[in-house]
Amino acid sequence: MHDQATKVRLDKWLWAARFFKTRGLAKAAIEGGKVHYEGQRAKCSRMVELGAELTVRQGWDEKTIKVTGLSEQRRGAPEAAKLYQETKASEDKRAEQAAARKAMGGVSAHRPTKKERRDQSRFWQQFEE
Repeated sequence: MHDQATKVRLDKWLWAARFFKTRGLAKAAIEGGKVHYEGQRAKCSRMVELGAELTVRQGWDEKTIKVTGLSEQRRGAPEAAKLYQETKASEDKRAEQAAARKAMGGVSAHRPTKKERRDQSRFWQQFEE
């Protein structure tokens, strides 16, 4: 599972650790500032070392992880999970934010139905009168 190499490119490691489906997506995330290496923005060619701290933002979630293994090959999820360990503070923060989003009702992922549009219209008409 772990290569003999002591360093691996950041985009390749994120792909191998299954944070992104393709190296292209990993590269785009890194260039977009969604990945920080040791608290600073990084380039795709940055070499990842054991014990490094990464911050990866995916959608609503932001994970802070410690690198525990290196691999240039993408393998199964159980093996990929051994390449990193999420910090306790990061897990707690994500759980807290998820609970807050759930309490707010979340954002609808679909277009409103005819009934929902009528209800919205009635709601907004209250304020126009």
